[in-house]
Amino acid sequence: PTGAFAYSHGLEQAVAAGEVRSEAALAEWLADILAHGAGWNDAVLMAMALRGEELETLADLARALAGSAERLRETEEQGAAFSRAQSEMTGAALAPLPLPLAVARAARDLALAPEQVIALFEHSFAANLVSAGVRFIPLGQSAGQRVLAGLHGLIAEIAARAGMAGVSDLAQSAFRAELQAAAHETLDVRIYKT
Repeated sequence: PTGAFAYSHGLEQAVAAGEVRSEAALAEWLADILAHGAGWNDAVLMAMALRGEELETLADLARALAGSAERLRETEEQGAAFSRAQSEMTGAALAPLPLPLAVARAARDLALAPEQVIALFEHSFAANLVSAGVRFIPLGQSAGQRVLAGLHGLIAEIAARAGMAGVSDLAQSAFRAELQAAAHETLDVRIYKT
């Protein structure tokens, strides 16, 4: 219930710039974001939240890690939507949080290992971007499913590493993705919010 379909995480700009034009290019782009960009940082932030670290401190950190105004809006709007949905389901008044932290807060009481929660979150993130790629590149559904299936091993590895990670493990080196996300803010004709 986050409205994730409205966000491309800069992928729309990367496609418009000709950087992502094929199944292989999409797979490489997503693997980089997952392993070296927002995917990794979100996984680490989730792990810290799932271990009980203070959510507002982590939220400030999550906001600071957003590389552009659109990326910040993406994580905050999706997190607010997730928090609203959880509030409606539970009757508890929940403050909005950046998306990975809103999900972690909801998962704290589940009987799942942190690595499972992180892997499910990362899979959802990747699946949304694959869906954007299928529509915008365009790719067929089978190609999209191959890309997503090809990311499963990486997602499991990231979840395992992130499960024990802390603040000193946060790192952002998916520079092209961040630059494309920032450039998307001025893209003339846009389908996605980011």
